[in-house]
Amino acid sequence: MTQTAPLLDLSADQKDRLDRQIDFLREVDKLKGVLRASRLLDDSRCENSAEHSWHIMLYVAVLGEHAAPEVDVSRVIRMLLIHDIVEIDAGDAPIHGNVDHEAMALKEAAAADRLFNLLPADQAREFRALWDEFEAAQSADAQFAKAIDRTQAPVGNLYSGGGTWIEYNVTMDQLDTRVGTPVNRGAPVLWAWLRPRLAAFFARA
Repeated sequence: MTQTAPLLDLSADQKDRLDRQIDFLREVDKLKGVLRASRLLDDSRCENSAEHSWHIMLYVAVLGEHAAPEVDVSRVIRMLLIHDIVEIDAGDAPIHGNVDHEAMALKEAAAADRLFNLLPADQAREFRALWDEFEAAQSADAQFAKAIDRTQAPVGNLYSGGGTWIEYNVTMDQLDTRVGTPVNRGAPVLWAWLRPRLAAFFARA
């Protein structure tokens, strides 16, 4: 028989902490089943929220050099890793959809309470603070995170013939307000690249 190393003798606190961490990780697996309005570039299906979270984290890893000097890119990645976890309970709210934003904010806050509190108390506080910071969009990190979050879908629509813009009858004025404002505030270099391409698309449409 193969000799295996002896198991560590975990304390009751270690066991409880791991139980809570694994319970949280099991619960957030549900994010893979939350479908968003945005479609994959090959138009085969809608993306899910877990895929969206992965993709915008990769956006940060690639485009982080365009952030303001005070932005902590690694911290932005952590922020975006958890920002949509609340959609497990609250669902996706399409940016161009007819959404009651006040009601959705209440649902998302309740979801944040439930989901993050599955974690040990110290991690629950850390994750909730990051989520609250993203939602408030006042810090440089959160503003860059918001800018990246608002950049991904328009880029996808540009390369898929309009994507959900057609379904939601989106106009350039709407994009200037709903996309341009947060992107220009958090990542003006990205907006300077994106805006002419959006304008050219809508001029042809």
